[in-house]
Amino acid sequence: MVKTRILAIDPGSRITGFGIIDVLNGKSIYVNSGCIRLPDEALSVRLKHIFNNVSALLDEYEPNEFAIEEVFLAKNANSALKLGQARGAAIVAASLQELFVYEYAARRVKQSVVGNGNADKTQVQTMVQLLLSLSSKPQADAADALAIALCHANTRTSGGLEYGVGKRAGRSSKRWTEQDVRKAL
Repeated sequence: MVKTRILAIDPGSRITGFGIIDVLNGKSIYVNSGCIRLPDEALSVRLKHIFNNVSALLDEYEPNEFAIEEVFLAKNANSALKLGQARGAAIVAASLQELFVYEYAARRVKQSVVGNGNADKTQVQTMVQLLLSLSSKPQADAADALAIALCHANTRTSGGLEYGVGKRAGRSSKRWTEQDVRKAL
């Protein structure tokens, strides 16, 4: 029995969600989730807070894999930049622990968990609750992070990582090995 522990992050400049699941024999098991609420201070202080909290989660839960939501193009460039910086703080924390960082587009996460790439937050919360057999719906940012973890768990295969076909994938087959993914990055 091989157990994989996944820490997933839904980055934000005000609230950063985290979700931790174990994958055992193909079954996803809830471990923990929550929100890192950032102080209403300068961005540099908030980024330090993200880094320190993600580092603490990495130390406490010792995940084997790390997944995070990709940056999306926002209408507000300033918001997109802050989101990118929040992602960077979390990614550096994972990188310092020698973890490879898996990135997923929000649309892909929703498609994987809900079956609809345009699902709203309530639908994501409901599906996360059902898929992980939780007694109640997790807070929205924690649910998003758990959805990222579930997406990653669903994407993993024994032969590597399975990615969709198309221009972005750049391959005609549906299956990529981890080595292929590293080359593409």
